Amino acid sequence: MTEGSQPRYATALPSLFISHGAPDMVLSEGEAVVALRTLAARLQRPRAIIIISAHWRATPIGITDSEALPTVHDFDGFPEVLYALRYPAKGDAALSADIERRLRQQGLNAQCDPRRGLDHGAWMPLMVMYPAADIPVVQVSLPATEMGGIDGIAEMTALVHLGNALAPLRKRGHLVIGSGGSTHNLAAIQAHGPTAGWALQFEQWLRETVEENHFERLLTPSDSSTVFKHAHPSLEHYAPLIVAWAAGNQRLPGRRVHHGFDYGNLGMSFFEFD
Repeated sequence: MTEGSQPRYATALPSLFISHGAPDMVLSEGEAVVALRTLAARLQRPRAIIIISAHWRATPIGITDSEALPTVHDFDGFPEVLYALRYPAKGDAALSADIERRLRQQGLNAQCDPRRGLDHGAWMPLMVMYPAADIPVVQVSLPATEMGGIDGIAEMTALVHLGNALAPLRKRGHLVIGSGGSTHNLAAIQAHGPTAGWALQFEQWLRETVEENHFERLLTPSDSSTVFKHAHPSLEHYAPLIVAWAAGNQRLPGRRVHHGFDYGNLGMSFFEFD
């Protein structure tokens, strides 16, 4: 299909942050699954999907570049049925090359990877949102060097540059998704029992930060959230939120479109950014 024959988009698609939860979420009919389906049905059908997952960090920043994207089962100890699932989405070579160019223009070292497939932070939510797997997908990694510090401003700024590089692609009908977790402390998950106070407190802080338009506060979370390191002992599930808001309009507030917890303290919030 030529550029001139591509569908026109009167307005840019939003960018999204979704909490992908545990791998077995895809087998459930829980609230998060229903919310993902509802969200996908409300959006205009994307021309392609660009997804940034907590589960791929690379130096240089990696970009999938394969016609047939393998389904990566990067988890252990879950029901065998999960390992038989496949999400047979196709890639988009031209889009991958365009993303690499845009990242380099932002001063980020990036490289297309013809061997990399979709990890569970990418294929799981996409299997729920777009089960036909008939929309091209490109996964972009987080910068590996930015995962060493918990909230250093230099590290956070690189994530902003990543989102900024992807932002113009929304006007071309591409849906940008950051896939992580609104709280992600695996030492605190539990099959039963109430949600801990620190998890509730952090979710409230996160909602206020996004909906009251404090983008800069997102970059230094420990300065205003005393429970940040409880909610995110490591940065990788928080980082896609920064990319998603930067890929949206960071001068405008976002909206929380779903909220909940799995396994006690595993935050399942979704945010939408214009």
